[in-house]
Amino acid sequence: MDNKEKLVNEIVDLEWEAFGEVRNEGGRTSCQDNRETFDIMRKSQYLTWTVEMLMQFKSDFEDAKRQGWNMVTEKYARMMESNARDRYELIKDQLPPVSAEKKGLINAIAAKQVEWMEAFAKKYPYLANQARAIHARDDREYVTSYETYLKGELSTYSDKMIALYAQFILSLNSQGLNLSELTMMIMTAFYGYKSLEAAENRQKYTKEAHRLTNEFMQRLGGQRL
Repeated sequence: MDNKEKLVNEIVDLEWEAFGEVRNEGGRTSCQDNRETFDIMRKSQYLTWTVEMLMQFKSDFEDAKRQGWNMVTEKYARMMESNARDRYELIKDQLPPVSAEKKGLINAIAAKQVEWMEAFAKKYPYLANQARAIHARDDREYVTSYETYLKGELSTYSDKMIALYAQFILSLNSQGLNLSELTMMIMTAFYGYKSLEAAENRQKYTKEAHRLTNEFMQRLGGQRL
């Protein structure tokens, strides 16, 4: 195991512990007991990062933990500004302040990543259909878009971490790379697919098979699946 993979595993272990401590209004959620899916989702993201980013994030996370602060709880709390505004108003003063400059950087980063996700969805629509809605305008209570999730996460980053992340985004952009595609390439590999195209074709086949079966059943006067 190389240093990068070791760092990723250590970060995901820290996050899993913190995720388990998140308190939800309706009680513990099923995803808090699904370690396998959690590992795949988080590792797929972190394996795209540089070692410097991983080291900084791990250090920030450990510092927060020592101070009794749960960065995962903060992430979900910040998402509520978009998907649960009334409840957010009750807790916003308990969150660390985010400067106007940092908010501007977060918005600029999110705009680029939303653009990348839109491009990914056009290229791989069946895979994209398995993920979150892309835009914050589609947020609903307990339904969080990719854009809102991303902004919530970025808002928890330290000034040094957000600067490193911004440099990372600029570097990918200058190389003509799409972070959404890179992340999904790793994620689908975890699920055993050799390529994004193979994963897309599988999703397409599954969806089309379901549609054709329903049409066939309807013609026979049977029940839809």
